[in-house]
Amino acid sequence: MDEAAALGSPAVGPVELGDLLVQVARGDQDAFAAMYERVVGPVFGLVRSVLRDPSQSEEVTQEVLVEVWRVAARFDPAKGTAMTWVMTLAHRRAVDRVRSEQSASDRELRAAQLSGSRDYDHVVEQVEARLEREQVRRCLRTLTQIQRQSVTLAYYKGLTYREVAELLSQPLGTVKTRLRDGLIRLRDCLGVQG
Repeated sequence: MDEAAALGSPAVGPVELGDLLVQVARGDQDAFAAMYERVVGPVFGLVRSVLRDPSQSEEVTQEVLVEVWRVAARFDPAKGTAMTWVMTLAHRRAVDRVRSEQSASDRELRAAQLSGSRDYDHVVEQVEARLEREQVRRCLRTLTQIQRQSVTLAYYKGLTYREVAELLSQPLGTVKTRLRDGLIRLRDCLGVQG
């Protein structure tokens, strides 16, 4: 099979993403390049929706794609689609980054408190954090029940979209739509620039 056929020339038709992952698992760089082109946009979009910071989102997106290259052999088509598998890796990596950033912030706070530094105004930080949490709670209350449940399960509990769909007994597409709509409403309510 020539390279054009392997990567899905118009005459042959596009190669399924799952088939590309099988080729990537064998070390096929051309298959990785084709897979990369298909998933980089959706991966970046998901990571950006979790992290909000463009430069961190780019960094995490690259980490996800390197991970796909390294662990492509773990993809099991019996457990879901290739895109779902890649997006699950992306969501987990983005949530891990958020948790890591929070841990680093907590460590800095503890270090500042232990050193007796007056540069760190703990009371102001607590008040700001409390106000932010209250604003998020207020905005969450503006969502529909399924939007609120979906956002809470996916972004606060760290569940995958598929896990949220199964837990709520809703079709995966419905959960994805509710999450997207809910996140847009939250962004608008919080006044976050997209």
